[in-house]
Amino acid sequence: MPIAVKRIYEAAKKEDGERILIDRVWPRGVSKEQANIDEWLKQVGPSKELRQWFHHDPNKFNDFKKRYKEELEQNEEQQEAMQRLKALVKEHQKNVTLVFAAKEKTYNHAQVLKEILDQQPIETN
Repeated sequence: MPIAVKRIYEAAKKEDGERILIDRVWPRGVSKEQANIDEWLKQVGPSKELRQWFHHDPNKFNDFKKRYKEELEQNEEQQEAMQRLKALVKEHQKNVTLVFAAKEKTYNHAQVLKEILDQQPIETN
C-alpha cells in the first residue's frame, strides 16, 4: 500500500490507516476530534523560515525540495522526527496518511516526505 497524503480538512476514512500530522502549527479551525490524528510530528515540518520563503510557489518547488531535504539531514530535531516517522511507516507497512493543512496539494512538504518514505524499503513477514 502506498503512503497517502491528505489535507486535514478532508474527512478521515478508515482506509487512511495511521494518520500523522506533519505540520509545525495546529491547523486553523480543526478540533483534535475532527482531525482524527494518531500522531503529530511537529518537528518533521520545514522550518518557519523555509516555509515562508517557499510560500507554496510552484516555481520554487525544486529549490524548496532540496533545501527541505538538507534541513531534514542537518537539523537534529528534524532528524529525530524523521526517524520516528520512518519507524511509524515501517510499523504500519506504509499504511499511513501524511496529513497537512496547506491549500496547495501538489507543491508542499507532504509530497517531499512521501517521496522520501516511498523509497524506504519495508520488510514484510
